[in-house]
Amino acid sequence: METNMPQVETMTLDEKLAICCKAAELRKAGDKEGATRLMKTAPIPPYIAKVIKEKVGLDVLLSTGWNMSEVEAEYGPDWLRN
Repeated sequence: METNMPQVETMTLDEKLAICCKAAELRKAGDKEGATRLMKTAPIPPYIAKVIKEKVGLDVLLSTGWNMSEVEAEYGPDWLRN
């Protein structure tokens, strides 16, 4: 997992929406990499992380660079190690 991504403990729905809107603006302006980096600061939903872990493995999940704060809150930090 990328270590330079901030792991915000809690994020409101409004904050997540603001990130998505800003990322859409970046993508529309042609900055796909910036949009992707920004989207990864929003926590990945735990149910999506679970599917990725089950279907393609923990290493793939961790290599995505997504913010795992909600995953850790839902499943515990050990879930990302096993």
